[in-house]
Amino acid sequence: MIQLLDKIHHKDSKNFFLIAGPCAIEGEEMAFEIAEKIVNLSDKYKIPYIFKGSFKKANRSRVDSFTGIGDEKALEIIKKVGEHFNIPTTTDIHENAHAELAASYGVDVLQIPAFLVRQTDLVVAAAKTGKAVTLKKGQFLSPESMKFAVQKVLDSGNDKVAIIERGNSFGYTDLVVDFRGIPTMQHYAPVILDVTHSLQQPNQNSGVTGGRPELIETIAKAGIAVGTDGIFIETHPDPSCAKSDGANMLKLDLLDDLLGKLTRVREAIL
Repeated sequence: MIQLLDKIHHKDSKNFFLIAGPCAIEGEEMAFEIAEKIVNLSDKYKIPYIFKGSFKKANRSRVDSFTGIGDEKALEIIKKVGEHFNIPTTTDIHENAHAELAASYGVDVLQIPAFLVRQTDLVVAAAKTGKAVTLKKGQFLSPESMKFAVQKVLDSGNDKVAIIERGNSFGYTDLVVDFRGIPTMQHYAPVILDVTHSLQQPNQNSGVTGGRPELIETIAKAGIAVGTDGIFIETHPDPSCAKSDGANMLKLDLLDDLLGKLTRVREAIL
């Protein structure tokens, strides 16, 4: 998929590729601060990079949870980030109409959320835009079952597809990553390990999702060691103030050290 994205940099570096950014677009200044930091790091370590930001948060625990600053406003910010830094962008979509809407703002990669990955109409709508499509593996699905989601994209005439691993449900309030699934799913498409969402602790009694960010480095190193194609990390200058998923995000100033370590792991296994 990476080789088919026009604006991706460092395609020939043999490094893993990175999808990173805030959970949700909170404003233009914040989005540009995060993007600039990661662009500089991606150049430093020769990492192909895709900026990620959700224009709308639809899967929320409570009706009063933050859902966004407005669809068009957030998409315009994502568009500006992509144009300013000349990098590809990605956002998640939740309804069929969102596919064309996001595509119209120049989003390069449409992400299908884990809970919606079996929704055929949504997957097909994303594929038919001609944009690249990433399919988050449902927490309730086996690695083998993802071949059918991939096939829906291929059958729609689109070969720009990848799978995102984000852990499996482990009881009611925890997730666990089964690293055996990564090579299995690589038979169907490139695989990206969503490090930060794999460390969520959903369904807390408070109605606010928890997380284990202290394990981000552990999960990320393991993913690179088993040969995952890409890494997905949500990051924020101050996760404690983030309006969405702050409990499992990486503090932005910790990203440099982490990417350096992951690059060295990658070099060791090549």
